Amino acid sequence: MNSRPAAPRRNARSVEAVDLHVGARIAARRQALGLSQTALGEMVGVSCQQVQKYEGGQNRISAARLHNLAIALSMPISAFFPARAEAGEPTDLSIVRTLAATPEGLAMAAGFAAIEDRSVRQALTQLVEVLSRAA
Repeated sequence: MNSRPAAPRRNARSVEAVDLHVGARIAARRQALGLSQTALGEMVGVSCQQVQKYEGGQNRISAARLHNLAIALSMPISAFFPARAEAGEPTDLSIVRTLAATPEGLAMAAGFAAIEDRSVRQALTQLVEVLSRAA
């Protein structure tokens, strides 16, 4: 007999946490590029209302559409998804992998490493922490 409790039943329209995360990553990247929802929609062949639904996590995104969004937003598909630490992998390493998953993250890491003044690095770190809480 199976001793595990049954997983809650979800229908095809249930919003999952990963849908919300993917949508938030699309919105953040779109905004960072200075694109409107209309402009992004035109790039991938959907309406701005559909982009709104993707960004809000109300509508799921097909693999083909996610591929098109990744191309339009110039980011790897893996960057849309939450980082998952491998078994036994330190949390710091998973953070570095997340940072390296986007061109902006790589550029930021390279620039940060070039800053010699410790007080400037600390100020930049505080700024990034504040911005991440506001997002």
